[in-house]
Amino acid sequence: MSDTSATNIPAWFAGRLPDEWTAAGTPSVTVDRDEITVVVTVPAPDDATDTAGGEHDDAARTAAIEGRIQRFRDDTRDRRIEIARVAEHRFDRKVSWGATIDGHTVLFTHVALPTMTRLRQPERQVLDTLIAAGVARSRADALAWCVRLVGEHTDDWLQRLRDAIDDVERIRAEGPDAA
Repeated sequence: MSDTSATNIPAWFAGRLPDEWTAAGTPSVTVDRDEITVVVTVPAPDDATDTAGGEHDDAARTAAIEGRIQRFRDDTRDRRIEIARVAEHRFDRKVSWGATIDGHTVLFTHVALPTMTRLRQPERQVLDTLIAAGVARSRADALAWCVRLVGEHTDDWLQRLRDAIDDVERIRAEGPDAA
């Protein structure tokens, strides 16, 4: 059974994930045409990361968060694989997983797909400059860096665009051919 409707996918995961995985917050489910990324909010570790002098140690807190995320990853591996297999069959997309605590997010798995593009010399020079400056190892890395940078600086605009696309899909589904 293949259900490719992106609007049903977050609801399906909300119903499918174990309750203990949602106790600290609603998981983030991001969908594109190739991949579903599920990021579970993991409860923060106890604030036992203070130094002997009573001052908060950021490095110790970061280590505790990383340890908690790794424990979640290890403890849930079999169950995540089981859920992913069902979802991949149902939605015809790969499923990737991650966890987050207090803004610290780690993706355990994710799909890295090649993207074909034709760039003219000025665009290639931008990528080559990033390589020469040590920002990226290759043109592919440089291009990914550029896409991340644009995404960070245009979040609001991109979200409005995604909302508009969702509205068009909803209106199209209500049209005369919807049966």
